[in-house]
Amino acid sequence: MYRMFIMAGIALSMASPLSAEDQALSISVQRLTMEAALKVAQGAVAACREKGIQIGVTVVDRSGHPQVTLRDTIAPDLTLTISRQKAYTAISFSATTSSMEKRFTTPAGVGAKVDNLVMSAGGIPIEAGGVTYGAVGVSGAPGGEIDEECAQAGVDAIKMDLEMGDF
Repeated sequence: MYRMFIMAGIALSMASPLSAEDQALSISVQRLTMEAALKVAQGAVAACREKGIQIGVTVVDRSGHPQVTLRDTIAPDLTLTISRQKAYTAISFSATTSSMEKRFTTPAGVGAKVDNLVMSAGGIPIEAGGVTYGAVGVSGAPGGEIDEECAQAGVDAIKMDLEMGDF
């Protein structure tokens, strides 16, 4: 009988509502809308077109999943793969890919062991107001610095709207 009371007490305590401090068991993650991600991609394409360069661009969400992928008219198909990898790398490390170019140059470096990471310029996180929304990767310019300039132009196309909460 004593044993039944103990078991009932344990079952009752497990069924009780969570305390205030235990209720924070989930988090809210802000994401770009499809329209915002498309505006980033189109901004990157437009910036590179002004330089006479055809690119591929990929915008990924916080989890590294592609939201928008665009390839300009005569940009090689390979630009799509590389742009996705640059965006994935940028969001995975919450850093520009240009800042990682020399970080993992040894065979023991993380970049040498993980597929789909690209440690060359052209990938940047999409951040505004202290929130990271995703990342953009650009490929196709003659150098990574230009890829990164175009990626930044894409982010700049929505940055003010994100900071003002318009997306």
